[in-house]
Amino acid sequence: MRLAARPVGQPRPGDWEHTEEPVGEPGEGEFLVRVEYLSIDPAMRGWMNDARSYIKPVAIGEVMRAGAVGEVIASRHPRFAVGDHVSGAFGVQEYCLSDGRGVTPADPDLAPLPVHLGTLGMSGMTAYFGLLDIGRPEAGQTVVVSGAAGAVGSVVGQIAGIMGCRVVGIAGGERKCRALVDELGFDAAIDYRSEDVRKAVREHAPDGVDVYFDNVGGDILDAVLTRLARGARVVVCGAISQYNSTEPVKGPSNYLSLLVNRATMTGMVVFDYADRYAEAVAQLAEWRAEGRLISVEDVVEGGVGAFPDTLLRLFRGENHGKLVLTVAGG
Repeated sequence: MRLAARPVGQPRPGDWEHTEEPVGEPGEGEFLVRVEYLSIDPAMRGWMNDARSYIKPVAIGEVMRAGAVGEVIASRHPRFAVGDHVSGAFGVQEYCLSDGRGVTPADPDLAPLPVHLGTLGMSGMTAYFGLLDIGRPEAGQTVVVSGAAGAVGSVVGQIAGIMGCRVVGIAGGERKCRALVDELGFDAAIDYRSEDVRKAVREHAPDGVDVYFDNVGGDILDAVLTRLARGARVVVCGAISQYNSTEPVKGPSNYLSLLVNRATMTGMVVFDYADRYAEAVAQLAEWRAEGRLISVEDVVEGGVGAFPDTLLRLFRGENHGKLVLTVAGG
């Protein structure tokens, strides 16, 4: 699946070109991966824009960038053997030639392959480093996370619980909010579709919000900023509410709360922690094995051709947990 045009607003079918070509053979120092699962992430929308960001945009005509997991089926690389399962930025395609840069093992005995794209992948590591390194939660503090039923937010909330915090999740819909409390151990959940978020945060965090992990931006960010505790830390991870807007990004109008409460707002990108990925995966895997961290994957069948519509599930709020697309032949 190649990017055919820069989307204006929500991506449309004409923004993609579905092509076929022969599968290449690995050269010296390369290996061939048969892609089995694709990671579907909100960040993809930003990569489609021709704008300065933390990573270069996908060029017109290029295979759409995507994290993926698959099996090595041919190899001329000393570190990757046929039969190995690996994870990397293989793109929205059925097969990928790789030289091994940025590729990590994905042990199917440790966890099912989709988990290596979620809780044990970039989503889980984003939650781990964003919350622990930037949010710095302390036992007894209140942590609020938006997009709480998504791939990152669901892990953030559970880690906060492990740290001994009171955890409040913000999500869309009764089913998601109920699952946060009943299945993932959140102390409370706020349904932004049916509740006044500002009022609900005041109710569930009467002493203020010590850590806010923001995945959505916009009005919800503004609402939570009004309820910060002294010395609060705001982690800016994403702003999915803004990604398809044709208007300028809506900035926080309540940012002076940072001054009043001596709070901080810090952006985070998981790629900055590449030298510590192994640390995060080891700890996340341990918590998962102990039953303290539940992995939630929303796996969609359909192959590469289903990618455009599967991506839109994110922006329609239809996914629960980590959204993964099964690739044909996987």
